[in-house]
Amino acid sequence: MNSPYLRRRITNALAMVLSTLATLIGLAFLAWILWETLRQGISALDLKLFTKVTAYGEDGGLLNSMVGSLVINFIGIGIATPIGVLAGTWLAEYAHRTRLGESIRFLNDILLSAPSIVMGLFVYTIIVLPSTALTHGNTTFSGFAGGVALALIALPVIVRTTDEMLRLVPSTLREAALSLGVPQWKLTLQILIRAARSGIITGVLLALARISGETAPLLFTSFGNNYMAINPMDKMSSLPQIIYQYANDPGDAMHALAWAGAFVITMFVLLLSLASRLILSRTKVSHD
Repeated sequence: MNSPYLRRRITNALAMVLSTLATLIGLAFLAWILWETLRQGISALDLKLFTKVTAYGEDGGLLNSMVGSLVINFIGIGIATPIGVLAGTWLAEYAHRTRLGESIRFLNDILLSAPSIVMGLFVYTIIVLPSTALTHGNTTFSGFAGGVALALIALPVIVRTTDEMLRLVPSTLREAALSLGVPQWKLTLQILIRAARSGIITGVLLALARISGETAPLLFTSFGNNYMAINPMDKMSSLPQIIYQYANDPGDAMHALAWAGAFVITMFVLLLSLASRLILSRTKVSHD
């Protein structure tokens, strides 16, 4: 056996061992985090968690925070989804190999890794402060501002996913449609987006899971509220914000409520991940 071949075999085996070890270490920490969340969260679950608001303190629940999280998250995903899908479609179909398209993809990748607190400060500057000045303090922090901050976090995820999913559609499908005289806009809307629909929906669900646990931008935008708030223009509580608040409290009862909130968020993100997997698996089966 010659030495170059032996050296490649040894290098390959060493790389496999190191990769497997790194994977096992990462999975071990992930399993540990999930186990602690499940153990601590399940023990803190109670009926009052879903029926009482945070105004009751350690004798209360998280109802207003759960409702606030749903309102803020769906405002954010409702703003980000149409803009992200349209932007991703433009990048994939109209700016595929242009310098402008590559520049926008580069900027979008930067936004993907931007700290979420920066988004919160940005929205605080462009929405919270002007609304406070225009309404003479009647409208300051709000659930809408929190939704805009989360939309800025979800937007690059949806743009990137839509762009990638549309670029994965075979070019022969485009050529066949164009050869039959189908206009570009009809090709994009009725053929390409339909072909990449499952991937785009998965990207939206992953973006929703991404923003569900954000805390920092909400501290500067929605701020929090100990009572039930449905109006998006009011201060609004959220699960990540109340978990942060209760985790800093010295009382064990408040810590238990924080663990319960973490458990609820974990289950919500898990359900979203399972839903995205289900959508992808059904599409693969239907195409086979």
